[in-house]
Order: sequence, then structure tokens, then C-alpha cells
Amino acid sequence: MQSDMRELLRIATPTAAVGAIATLVGGLVVGGKGAIGAVVGCVVVILFMALGQLALQWVARAMPQLLQGMGLMVYSAQLVFLLIFIMSIRNTSLFDLQAFALSLVAVVITWIITQTVLHSRSKTLYVDPEADARNRQGGAGGERDR
Repeated sequence: MQSDMRELLRIATPTAAVGAIATLVGGLVVGGKGAIGAVVGCVVVILFMALGQLALQWVARAMPQLLQGMGLMVYSAQLVFLLIFIMSIRNTSLFDLQAFALSLVAVVITWIITQTVLHSRSKTLYVDPEADARNRQGGAGGERDR
């Protein structure tokens, strides 16, 4: 679980940095409502994407055979929840919707690029190191079990 959180933080950090820049730009261009809209957009993206990634990491450990299907389901659910959220705030006057939308797009792109770069640099084991211990004599699957 700790490595899952470490990976999540490595993705969320540049995403939050882009969100901070979007907040600054939104505040300078539109004012306070633009800054609030950019912050809301950044928080929504980080929350949705982080929860989706944690769900997929749990499925990968618990039921790896379902990973691809669950990935499609999680991303579809994220789109539906985001649509519901956007439909519920479409008439708000609490923040600038244009700053919200632009920061949302910028932060999503940053999240996806960061996740892709980190995944491409990760080292994936092609051999299960624990399989040897399971197949030794006396272990699970050894000659004593026959």
C-alpha cells in the first residue's frame, strides 16, 4: 500500500503544480472567481483520478484477471461522475466556469502525461520471484504435496 501511495504522490505532485499555475493565471485574468474555479477544477481531477488509480491498484492485487475490464469500468464511471458534477454546477456563480474548465483540461493532461512517463520508466518484473519458494520441495506445490 505504501508503494501505491508513493506512486500516487509522484503523479499528483506535478499535477498539483500545474493546478497552482492555473490558479495563479485564473486569479490574474479573471480575479478571485477565476482562482476559485481553477482550484475546484484541480481538486476534482486529483480526487477523481487518484480514487480511480487506487481502485485499479487494489483490483490488480486482488483479482488481476479482471484488471482490463475494471479499468474500462473505472474510467467510464469517472466520466459519468464528472458529467454529473459538471451538470450540477453549470449554473453556479461561485466561481468562473471557464477557468474551471481550462484548469480541468490542463490538469487532466498533466496527470495522464505524468502517469505515462512514470509507467514507461518503471521496471516490471517478468518473473515471479516468489514462485521459486512455492515450488521448492516441502513448500506449497512441492513433492510432499503429491
